[in-house]
Amino acid sequence: MNHPQAAPPPSLHAIRACFEGAIPAIMATCSDDGTPNVAYISQVYYVDARHVALSFQFFNKTRKNILVNPFGTALVMDPTIGAFYRLHMRYLRTETAGPLFEAMKAQLSGIASHSGMAGVFRLLGSDVYEVEAIEPVEGRHQPPPPPRHGLLAGVRRSAERLSACCATDELLQTVLAVLNDHLDVRHAMVLMLDAAAQRLYTVASCGYATSGVGSEIEIGHGVIGVAARERAPVRISHMTNAASYSHAVRSSMLETEPGLALDTEIPFPGLTEPHSQLAVPIVSGGRLLGALFVESPMDMRFGFEDEDALVAIAGHLGAALDLLQTASEPAGASVPADTPAAPAASAATGTPLTVRHYLANNSVFVGDRYLIKGVAGAILGKLLREYTQEGRSEFTNRELRLDPSIRLPDLSDNLEARLVLLQRRLAENCPAIRIEKTGRGRFSLRVDRPVALTDIAATD
Repeated sequence: MNHPQAAPPPSLHAIRACFEGAIPAIMATCSDDGTPNVAYISQVYYVDARHVALSFQFFNKTRKNILVNPFGTALVMDPTIGAFYRLHMRYLRTETAGPLFEAMKAQLSGIASHSGMAGVFRLLGSDVYEVEAIEPVEGRHQPPPPPRHGLLAGVRRSAERLSACCATDELLQTVLAVLNDHLDVRHAMVLMLDAAAQRLYTVASCGYATSGVGSEIEIGHGVIGVAARERAPVRISHMTNAASYSHAVRSSMLETEPGLALDTEIPFPGLTEPHSQLAVPIVSGGRLLGALFVESPMDMRFGFEDEDALVAIAGHLGAALDLLQTASEPAGASVPADTPAAPAASAATGTPLTVRHYLANNSVFVGDRYLIKGVAGAILGKLLREYTQEGRSEFTNRELRLDPSIRLPDLSDNLEARLVLLQRRLAENCPAIRIEKTGRGRFSLRVDRPVALTDIAATD
């Protein structure tokens, strides 16, 4: 009589949903005299087809046990179907540096930042275990969801569309469009790095009531700031609170600019109650350029395959940003000699725009309304000053880069992104002043009303 063969045990990859962090794992160990200990584990991290890593945060009983008796059992749950599995594991080593440690540190820091436990949830090491056996726990569970298809094709289509972009502003809008069209992502934003201020500023977003262009996040704060600091993806599958971003911005500004009124805070875009968030760094040539961020009101919207896809798209975006930055500033570029003379500043008509430029931090106000600050504010101050004093309206990227008054952090700073930021802030808040690209490395300032510019020194 033939007996049905038992199903082979699942692989680690097949149960990878268990390591998404939605349900805490339970770890059982024994001391050298056989005394058992059971404890919850903050993080069980998928390493590869044979290994997982557990977060080492405290020298507790679990840690003490595995150092003398390296065998343990972890109970994990697949939140998509409610199935439990026992992982029979053997401790191999602890890593305190390198890609695995940084990735786990970023994930843990992202969770801790939102829970107010950043000072407690500090990763001391990544304990690497070999999984010697996987034992399914008997019990009823839901059927698995249908497999997802099309992510790889979506990444391919995204790369094709990004490769066709010829300008930074076009590239930024395209990356948001491809996330919507090919990955079904409705809420996303792109942030660029201000290396001098150690902040990220929003240059493009989609899916929100307000764009939030110009809003800032300090490096190390929240999911986005941690992903940028660690240069590793951070994925959160449970409900968080976007108010922590506003709090981070407000606290940072009070510390660094105590004399500045908080009306210079641009509200950060974001869902009021996000249930899933994923941030990946934008890196090119080993340099951090910014971060790509997506979120959803749905629980567990982004899995490890979404993370893989977003990392690939962010990598392509970073390379394209670098390429367009180089192309936008050809050596020796200047306004051609045959360029028509700029119209005089007095040609604009209507009620004058009162513009105040505070030199201390380059914040710019149009009337009583805050517009921009920092490098973008310094650029606008220069453009309006030369427009009002000389009637000049044609400019080049190169001259901005070489102007010491603007104080660009370094040659690698993405000037094109600063101009896109300024262009969009003007379009949203002061349409009477516009920046329009006129050629490779060249742009013009268009002013529909007279401008009354006042530069206010730091001592005023």
